[in-house]
Amino acid sequence: MADFDTLSEPLPRRLRDGLERLATVLKADQWSAASAAGLNPTQSLVLSYLAGRGADGMRVKEVAAHLGVTQPTATDSVNALARKGLVRKGADAEDARAIAVRVTAAGRAAVKAIGLTTMATDRALAALAPDEQADMLLLVTKLIRSLQIAGALPDQRMCATCKYFRPHAHANADKPHHCNFVNAAFGTRHLRLDCAEHEPAEPSAQAEAWRAFAPETSTPP
Repeated sequence: MADFDTLSEPLPRRLRDGLERLATVLKADQWSAASAAGLNPTQSLVLSYLAGRGADGMRVKEVAAHLGVTQPTATDSVNALARKGLVRKGADAEDARAIAVRVTAAGRAAVKAIGLTTMATDRALAALAPDEQADMLLLVTKLIRSLQIAGALPDQRMCATCKYFRPHAHANADKPHHCNFVNAAFGTRHLRLDCAEHEPAEPSAQAEAWRAFAPETSTPP
């Protein structure tokens, strides 16, 4: 009996192929949800990003950096959203000479409507067992951190990089971690990838927390 070929297609390559197929569905979902709100996917992403950044708003260059698009693309999307009355431009709270973009009430309503749209990926993820969902969230967190370190992703407001995060601070297997901001224990299934209260820890503190949180991946490849 011949041996099964495990060398011609390495596992990381097969995983990437699978993620590319998932990305195709995610993009289709984004188009569907955005179109229902009269937007394109980039406009929808910009609007959702701004809605989660508070009343002070954000500068266009910060929006572009976070979403990984060019500044002209971000500018075009912001201008389109402004024409629709979903965002408004005004003086930046920290520098009156700069312009900040803020979400309007209509914009927040649009974000809420988009968020309520049931997508194919939502149904597929909901079909996973709770433990599988938690495991996937942990793996996604690890992938995002590795991509951040590689410079392929901008910094994200996730628990693993926050100064309030205390990994494995409790003996409770269900809720081993602690958030100093709310002074509460939480588990893997509660990990956030975008938290409004996030404050980045110093790089050395991030590295130390990551070693405690996921020691097997403390040094990304």
